[in-house]
Amino acid sequence: MIDVWLSAGVKLIQIRAKSLALGPFLDLAQTMTERARLAGAALFVNDRPDVARLAGAYGVHLGQSDLPPRDARKVLAEGQWVGVSTHSLPQAEQAVADDADYLAIGPVFETVTKTNPDPVVGLEGVAGAAMIARGSGRPLVAIGGIRIDSAPKVIAAGADSVAVISDLIAGNWRERVHTWLRVLD
Repeated sequence: MIDVWLSAGVKLIQIRAKSLALGPFLDLAQTMTERARLAGAALFVNDRPDVARLAGAYGVHLGQSDLPPRDARKVLAEGQWVGVSTHSLPQAEQAVADDADYLAIGPVFETVTKTNPDPVVGLEGVAGAAMIARGSGRPLVAIGGIRIDSAPKVIAAGADSVAVISDLIAGNWRERVHTWLRVLD
């Protein structure tokens, strides 16, 4: 799957493998990091700064129940990025205070990829988080329930990029990636 996305032009990928044990997760992260690097893309590891460091990933993406960014930086190599998922404006402000390199806000819309999702923030939440991100010189990623038809509205609300799972893997993956990239261009 990663090769389809990379060959289509995807430049940012996050590996999320909550059910894998450390060894297999590290093996997968190392393989995906190398493939991403060869394609000129960046790979972020979800939740695990130790795996991000060992795999040589571009960075780590942390949730609200993970290590704070300042502590994750103690594990990461110099230059690796730290991103943080936020679900409210106070959490976005805290991520900035904690020295995150980028913010994620969501879920923007209802999502089916989490068993117990946080409340929807909507386009208003994206706009508010965009003000916080812009004011601190950080990029904003919007996550949660974003589809091809809603992505332009999310970008217009202030997101610099969108994270997509379900809508990206619907149907023919190669065609879907190309369609997404055209919509976001």
